[in-house]
Amino acid sequence: MTTSVMSLDSLSPGKDLDAYIQNVRSFPILSAAEEKVLAERLYYHDDVDAARTLVLSHLRFVVHLARSYSGYGLPQGDLIQEGNVGLMKAVKRFNPEVGVRLTSFAVHWIKAEIHEFILRNWRIVKIATTKAQRKLFFNLRGSKRRLGWMSPEEVSAMAEDLGVEAKTVLQMEGRLASPDMAFDGYQSDDDVISAPAQFLDDEAANPAGLVADQEIQDQTSIDLGKALKTLDERSRDILAQRWLSDSKSTLHELADTYQVSAERIRQLEKNAMKKVRTAMEEMAS
Repeated sequence: MTTSVMSLDSLSPGKDLDAYIQNVRSFPILSAAEEKVLAERLYYHDDVDAARTLVLSHLRFVVHLARSYSGYGLPQGDLIQEGNVGLMKAVKRFNPEVGVRLTSFAVHWIKAEIHEFILRNWRIVKIATTKAQRKLFFNLRGSKRRLGWMSPEEVSAMAEDLGVEAKTVLQMEGRLASPDMAFDGYQSDDDVISAPAQFLDDEAANPAGLVADQEIQDQTSIDLGKALKTLDERSRDILAQRWLSDSKSTLHELADTYQVSAERIRQLEKNAMKKVRTAMEEMAS
C-alpha cells in the first residue's frame, strides 16, 4: 500500500508544504461503509492500523480547514500540523455507533487545536483567555475582515448574537486593532524611542532613590550648618538674610542695617559664599 512506504518527511507539512498536500491527496477517500468497518476495528479492538488509515484518509480535510485560517498571518504548515493533532484526538474518541461520519465529528477537534494555536501565537500577549473571549475573538476577527471598524449597530448585533455586553465587543475590537510593541521599543523616524518600558519605571517614585535623595539632602543641610558656623556673625547673618530667609533682604536693606554701602554688603556676601563652599568641599572629601 502506498501509505506504508511513504516517508515521514513527506507527511510533515513543515518540510515542503506543496509536496505534503500532494501526498495527502494520494490517500483514497473512504466510503461510509469502509469508514465504519475501520472505526469498529479501532473502537472495539484497538486496531492501530485502522486508526492510521482513518487519520491518513482525512488529512486532506485538515488542509481544507486550515486554509480558512490563512488570514491570521501564521505559517500554513503550523496550522495544518495543529489541525492534525485535533484529527488524531477525534479519531481516538470516534464512536461508530453514533451514526455520523468522521468528518462531522472531527471538525470540532480540528478547529479547537487550530484556534488554540492561533490564540497562543497570533500576538505576544494572549488576546483571549476565557471561552467567551475566544468565541468573540474568532467571530469578531471574521467580521473585521469584511467591515473594518464596526458601527454601534453592528456592535450591538454581535453582542446580542454572542450573549455578551457591547463594551466587551468594543474591548476585543480594540485588542485586534492594537499591534504588538517590543518591550524595549524601537527607533522611530524622529529619533524618539517608544516603548512600554518607558512607562513602567518611574524613577521619581523609586523608594531606594527617594531614600538616597533624602539622605543627601539631610547631609547637605548638616554640612551647610557646620560651614555657616565658620563665619563671623555678620557674614552669617548676611547669608541668612539674602539666601535662607523666606522674605529675602536686598543689598540696600542690609547696608542700612549695618551702616555700610551696598557694595560692601555685596563683597561680604561674596566672601562668605566662598568660605562656605570651601568648607563644604573639605567636609565632602
